[in-house]
Amino acid sequence: MLGYAIGDFGYCLYWKVFEFYLLFFYADVFGIAPVVAGTMFLATRVLDAAIDPLMGMWADRTQTRWGSFRPFVLVSALPLAVLGVLTFTTPELSPTGKVVWAYLTYGITMLIYTIGNIPYGAMLGVLTADVNKRTTLSAYKLVGASAGGLVVTKATKDLVAGMGGGDDARGWMLVMVLYGVIAVACLAITFFSTRERIRPSPTQKTSMKVDLQDLLRNKPWATILGAGFVIMLTIAIRNGTGVFYLKYYARRDDLTDTYLTLSSLAYVAGAALTPLFSRRLEKKVFLTICMVGVALLSFAQFFVPRDNVGLMIGITVAASLVIGPKSPLSWSMFADSADFSEWKTGRRATALIFSAATFGVKMGGAVAGWVVGVLLSSVGYVPNQEQSAHAAQGILWLATLIPGGFALVAALAIQFYPLDANKTDAIQRELQARRAGS
Repeated sequence: MLGYAIGDFGYCLYWKVFEFYLLFFYADVFGIAPVVAGTMFLATRVLDAAIDPLMGMWADRTQTRWGSFRPFVLVSALPLAVLGVLTFTTPELSPTGKVVWAYLTYGITMLIYTIGNIPYGAMLGVLTADVNKRTTLSAYKLVGASAGGLVVTKATKDLVAGMGGGDDARGWMLVMVLYGVIAVACLAITFFSTRERIRPSPTQKTSMKVDLQDLLRNKPWATILGAGFVIMLTIAIRNGTGVFYLKYYARRDDLTDTYLTLSSLAYVAGAALTPLFSRRLEKKVFLTICMVGVALLSFAQFFVPRDNVGLMIGITVAASLVIGPKSPLSWSMFADSADFSEWKTGRRATALIFSAATFGVKMGGAVAGWVVGVLLSSVGYVPNQEQSAHAAQGILWLATLIPGGFALVAALAIQFYPLDANKTDAIQRELQARRAGS
């Protein structure tokens, strides 16, 4: 469990830097307009997300002495580190050249990330067949991810300032070198400390067309995919706006590290507590409660006075705590949907299930980045200057009411999830009997 979790620590050194800081880096350091950067996020992530199912089918069909998924994690680690550095490198280029550089470096980085991260996520479905242990394993994974996010939020700005010596462009590049070295070490540990225990039947022969048909008929997967897309919109808009919210709305840029660090700690705590509550609550009910809670807290934050930074941070921390169980629950539910597909069709395509799930996550992040970029530009946001009242109000809406509305939509979507504990237990018993018989 620890070996698997440390892999997500490494991956989140990239994901959280992209989520919290990449738009800020492009706008305030590299000199790309937010609307251009937001459109780039949408275009590159849509393409990257479309590749996810293909990557999943490739991984499902890979057979090596180390398993189907672990080799991808190891082989992609070093190229990901190199591309991560290039993404945060700022060559002297024309405005058009800067946009082209951003498209190429970020697009290729996300492609390499996909090659490793899709099989890594699918490992959750093959390390154990125990439904409860999957939830625990997923919680470990999310604690690792959240710890990576905590490092990013707590240390990144200080590291940029210290390593750059006043040159932010140089600081960002050197920080990504450091994060790349750490990530490569983490992913190597994951490769050497885990083992894939569940394999498809050696006689299983399916085409990509059949796999996709099975996927589209999988109602549990489709439900969590839709809900996960909306949940990701909620999270990515809140997180992507956080730096702007503190700097330009609350006028307390000095508290950005504290704001993000406490939020990340609360997210870790929420993920870590997931197994405790999931033993008492159905996954569907638990996830619904979380999303309704996030919506209510987001709406409440809208009414906090602009100078009451303590209350702002308090509500943000509470929202992060409440949304913490989201990822352990949803990833565990995706693993259950892979079992459902095998039970229903007699064929297993674990990586395809998880890659298509990641498609929803990436699409949510892409749309969120586009929404934030477009709305910042539309309300008159100007980098590194005092914002107009209209721009400040727009930033407030992006940080509170808009993600709160998406959270309510997600809570509604979750109600269509058809699996409960009795159903998943029955599926597991039947699958175990089939495997024993073969």
